[in-house]
Amino acid sequence: RRLIEISHLLKRALEATILLQLYPKSRIQVQVVVLADDGGRLCAAINAASVALVDAGIPVKDILCACSAGYAGGGTDTTLVDLNRQEESSHAGQNAVCLPCAMLPQRGTLVLSQCEARLPDFVTMDRVLEAAMDGCRAVFDILQAAIRERASVLLGMRDGHGTVVNSFAV
Repeated sequence: RRLIEISHLLKRALEATILLQLYPKSRIQVQVVVLADDGGRLCAAINAASVALVDAGIPVKDILCACSAGYAGGGTDTTLVDLNRQEESSHAGQNAVCLPCAMLPQRGTLVLSQCEARLPDFVTMDRVLEAAMDGCRAVFDILQAAIRERASVLLGMRDGHGTVVNSFAV
């Protein structure tokens, strides 16, 4: 059940970034295989699928970036970013606060935000959401650098510089 929900969230997030009007009566199929899960499965899937779409040449509005944030209550009042499995699970009988968030950072558009736990007040909710969005912006810088590096390698290959090893440009 949880994997089906994650699949629907991933689909909705990707639909918000792909320029679907350029593909009428078409189907774009994205398959994600999770090799290891130390938490942040949805965010990692969104980031991987977003980069895969860009690499495949599918026109998008912006690079879709995802990051999670959480809240460690209990007197510490700490906001956490990019939660792992332990931070996502409940502590001492209390539900952990985990807010995965996906956004189009260059547009400043929030595409996905989901929190299944109660937060003490709206100020805390705003702080956790802002931390997740800051995390998305940091992820964007990393993804953009990787995409630019890949593009420069491919352009170099077009000019005759570089080789292909096992379907990967080197």
